[in-house]
Amino acid sequence: MENVVIIGTGCAGWTAAIYTGRANLTPLVLSGTQLGGQLTTTTEVENFPGFPEGVMGPELMTRMQQQAEKFGARVEYKRVEEISKNDDGTFTLKTDDNEIQSRTIIIATGAAPRYLGLENEMKLVGHGVTSCATCDGAFYRDVPVAVVGGGDSACEEANFLTRFASKVYLVHRRDELRASKIMADRALANDKIEPVWDSGITEYLTDDAGEVRAVTLKNLKTEEESELEVKCVFVAIGHVPNSQFVGDLVDLDDGGYILQNPHSTSTKTPGIFAAGDVADHVYRQAITAAGQGCGAAIEAERYIADLDG
Repeated sequence: MENVVIIGTGCAGWTAAIYTGRANLTPLVLSGTQLGGQLTTTTEVENFPGFPEGVMGPELMTRMQQQAEKFGARVEYKRVEEISKNDDGTFTLKTDDNEIQSRTIIIATGAAPRYLGLENEMKLVGHGVTSCATCDGAFYRDVPVAVVGGGDSACEEANFLTRFASKVYLVHRRDELRASKIMADRALANDKIEPVWDSGITEYLTDDAGEVRAVTLKNLKTEEESELEVKCVFVAIGHVPNSQFVGDLVDLDDGGYILQNPHSTSTKTPGIFAAGDVADHVYRQAITAAGQGCGAAIEAERYIADLDG
């Protein structure tokens, strides 16, 4: 019987492991299919506190893992398929090759950004394709970029990018934005943002270094194709939280994000906590995920202390 099982190895998961490890709970961390989470697909991270010169995403995750293991966290490279509650209030986690019993669970499985599904797209993530303007916008100063999407997130990303880019093309499949009126008006009123209506990206074009230099656009009404020179494409068509395995032990919102109790990382099932991007559709930053991982660990520790009297 484990005290704590942490599902996920991004900033939320490793921070939870550090805190529960220091509390002598010897947490078990299950890595899932992507050890280190989304940050392993990024290059330099400039906005994580404590790294004034920046740090590579994979290196940051490796350091967090080493710190968690230093305090007694154990890592198993397994994927959780299902969670069930036992009669005594503990939990059974069914993985791809065994079952694990635990008194508490911290779900820190993150969310996967939706991409366009183009042939070479995932190879270009970090090389001119990204899903986070806050993370990567500063790398594209004084060059043209594109944002794909038409909702609030796309408009917010486009406005943010005008601080850095020389031009922001807002590529949308329809002839009007589906964002809220205030967000749409703000984007369309910005001189540095140029909407590209009724269009989609069909191909990424790269330079000799393998970085994006342009995209092929297709007008969805006329079928006409054209080339647009941009140095980066920011895909803002939503995220998919990795919450499909949790069943009815937690409540989800319409987007699939785990609902936490007010001012807490706890869920509707006592003993199950959620932290990071699997529950956060607002901030989605490494530092906020780490903060929630800390909160979940402290709450899990207190929950176990209460059980033990």
